[in-house]
Amino acid sequence: MTRTTLNRRRFALLAAAAVAAPSLRAQGKPEKTKVAIAVGGKAAFYYLPLTISEQLGYFKAEGLDVEISDFAGGAKALQALMGNSADVVSGAYEHTINMQSKNQFIQSIVLMGRAPQIAMGVSVKAVPGYKGLADLRGKKIGVSAPGSSTNMVSNLVLSRAGIKATEVSYVGVGTGAGALAALRSGQIDAMCNTDPVMTMLEQKGDVRIISDTRTLKGTHEVFGGPMPAACFYTHSDFVRQNPNTCQALANAIVHGLKWLQTAGPSDIIKTVPESYLLGDRALYLASFNKVREAINIDGVLPEDGAKTALKALASFEPTVKPEKIDLAKTYTNDFARRAKDKFKA
Repeated sequence: MTRTTLNRRRFALLAAAAVAAPSLRAQGKPEKTKVAIAVGGKAAFYYLPLTISEQLGYFKAEGLDVEISDFAGGAKALQALMGNSADVVSGAYEHTINMQSKNQFIQSIVLMGRAPQIAMGVSVKAVPGYKGLADLRGKKIGVSAPGSSTNMVSNLVLSRAGIKATEVSYVGVGTGAGALAALRSGQIDAMCNTDPVMTMLEQKGDVRIISDTRTLKGTHEVFGGPMPAACFYTHSDFVRQNPNTCQALANAIVHGLKWLQTAGPSDIIKTVPESYLLGDRALYLASFNKVREAINIDGVLPEDGAKTALKALASFEPTVKPEKIDLAKTYTNDFARRAKDKFKA
């Protein structure tokens, strides 16, 4: 065999290896190392992967200096993005669809939740004789913030009973101690919120749960399919201009998701801030066990999940026309898949 033939064969082998292992290519440095993240109700389990990745230093490990601003609800976090005071939002995937219906293009880059983890409950004290959803007409319903995912889920549940959003009053109560106080003091008649708040109210006998998306089974019953929940979303232009930054963000979150797959209750308690426990460690852990399967495993958003979200939104939001929404522009799995390969998630 001639040296030329050998060199050709060696070149062919190297070329084949390069094609077969694109994920092994070195990741470039983030274009933007300081990243402002907006979130609506950071202490909720809905955003636990964000807190875990922050507390364990996974953003720093990716070369990022993140500043996280916490708002009363997802709608306020979205406003921060649209007002250019945040680069990225840790929020509900359905906002990407809602905004596209208004000709604003934002995109999910990594999925944290594969179920909304939102439950709706009626106050046992305020509505003692509750028989069905019709009893909520004219009532005050607490949500994290008007326009947030808790508000959207409530609208969906009520719409199935023929109740319009205008036939109830929505009150923003946040996702922490204020939400507990609002229901217990009688300021609201029902609540649609996340955990640990809902489990705490449920276990103390303050509410009767009437709709539950804290499990995959419950989510399927409410939405008729898988429903993507918390994600990192940002302007489509930001994704195009800062691919390495987006990859670093996805890496940090998927690293956190991987950690959560094997974390025990004591690991969670040691990692989250004390204030997140709302003064009741045992109930906080009971809440975690209830929502654990709702946390995503690998950061990837399922295609059928995007379709479920569009169908759900269109059922109660007249401005959302399914035929005018391009779902492919509402999310990308490119970053999540690379992060999944990197961390074997």
